[in-house]
Amino acid sequence: MPESRTVALVTLGCARNEVDSEELAGRLEADGWKLVDDAEEADVAVVNTCGFVEAAKKDSVDALLEANDLKGHGRTQAVVAVGCMAERYGKELADALPEADGVLGFDDYADISDRLQTILNGGIHAAHTPRDRRKLLPISPAERQEAGAAVALPGHGPTDLPEGVAPASGPRAPLRRRLDGSPVASVKLASGCDRRCSFCAIPSFRGSFISRRPSDVLNETRWLAEQGVKEIMLVSENNTSYGKDLGDIRLLESLLPNLAEVDGIERVRVSYLQPAEMRPGLIDVLTSTEKVVPYFDLSFQHSAPNVLRAMRRFGDTDRFLELLDTIRSKAPEAGVRSNFIVGFPGESEADLAELERFLNHARLDAIGVFGYSDEEGTEAATYGDKLDEDVVAARLARVSRLAEELVSQRADERVGATVRVLVESVDPADEGDGVRGRAEHQAPETDGQVLLTSGEGLSVGRMVDAKVVGTEGVDLVAEPLPGAPECSEEAGR
Repeated sequence: MPESRTVALVTLGCARNEVDSEELAGRLEADGWKLVDDAEEADVAVVNTCGFVEAAKKDSVDALLEANDLKGHGRTQAVVAVGCMAERYGKELADALPEADGVLGFDDYADISDRLQTILNGGIHAAHTPRDRRKLLPISPAERQEAGAAVALPGHGPTDLPEGVAPASGPRAPLRRRLDGSPVASVKLASGCDRRCSFCAIPSFRGSFISRRPSDVLNETRWLAEQGVKEIMLVSENNTSYGKDLGDIRLLESLLPNLAEVDGIERVRVSYLQPAEMRPGLIDVLTSTEKVVPYFDLSFQHSAPNVLRAMRRFGDTDRFLELLDTIRSKAPEAGVRSNFIVGFPGESEADLAELERFLNHARLDAIGVFGYSDEEGTEAATYGDKLDEDVVAARLARVSRLAEELVSQRADERVGATVRVLVESVDPADEGDGVRGRAEHQAPETDGQVLLTSGEGLSVGRMVDAKVVGTEGVDLVAEPLPGAPECSEEAGR
């Protein structure tokens, strides 16, 4: 096959999709494809779609159409959809979007090179037929590891690959190729979800929960450190369930200190935590382990008991506040973020007021607010007592305004504090906001950033201690402390 085959990967959606794209990149590069950044320079543009909510689906369709517009004007000959939206809708998406030359599901990932070559040659690879992926694994978590070997699990690529298949980094190199030079990378802990939240369709197309083995997670982290990564973020649909199918629900507590000891890694961050599954031992590890940041991405979704029960979730305002008090008693400056749905079927004004009561007392660092909309195939889509769209829109605007005010207030509380910043971008031409990074309480892309007042001696990937001197909404403005820029490898340890 010609060595000049080129491919570009366009990734939408969450950090889990970013990991999947890097696995696809690893497979393609191993089979001789040249990876390029711009779709217009690629023979094939592969769009890794998101299928979670309507806005994300629209963005995915727009990205496919934008890539299709390149055909006939440059090198691009084919546009292929992969990812959650492609997996969820399959042939339906292919019929509705003939601009896509291929719609590939997760089962196609292992043969991605052959699939793209077929499409590039003008052949047709039939769009897959969607199926409920929860049925591919045993109901009992204890039986899933063995069965999982025969199921496509994106982001679960092996880490002991034969020479010539993995990047040249020794036997622990994963089936993965980094697509940027960021000092931050996500690592998958698991795939799928066993929870049955009434508003969520993810388990139907991502499948039941299955953990990666700790050795694979460790090996991948070591490889990422060799690539210059300083911070890893552990991702899955539900990290608090990690290990339950491996016989140890407390496996995350023992894995985290091992990850923190990997040479070169300065930060370990855990995302996607379920409040109902938080354990005292996990809180202890997250708040007391060196290099594991005290960061809590807690999926509250609401705080009114009636709404939570309709969502098939657990908890209430007071229990959630008790959880936050427990966390802050161990780490007063811990970062906490969450997402919330307003306008859920049956949500009353009293329910909304209860959510506002929680938000006013929770002191969250970052808040995402979404208006409810039906997701096909979910239990909530069958509910009566739906609110009018204008009511949902009004509640969304109301709570969003409150959230914006509250996260700004929370940022103001950090003025005068010392934060440890991972530098992520340096622009010498921008004297005002030329150096940007993140503190421990800020996850990539979702939680704001730190604008450093001076970039002298700093470069991407360096850690620097800085004093917070101001805020810009959720963002912090900080002044590097005297002697803070690290000038040697030893200083970074």
